Amino acid sequence: MGKPEEMWQCQMSNCGFIYSPDRGDKKGKIPPGTPFKALPAEWKCPCCGAGEKMFRPLGSPGA
Repeated sequence: MGKPEEMWQCQMSNCGFIYSPDRGDKKGKIPPGTPFKALPAEWKCPCCGAGEKMFRPLGSPGA
């Protein structure tokens, strides 16, 4: 489980998918409680298949 200050959501700029650390990514086998920064390098958006670099934070650490 990540620290509360690391648990912000990120949104995919291509398709609008929001990665929520509270939910994880069942399709990608990412357990709930996984901060965005802790996702494996090979993880892709479950909707459009784009990589992590296309995601933008919806919040920031400590916000």
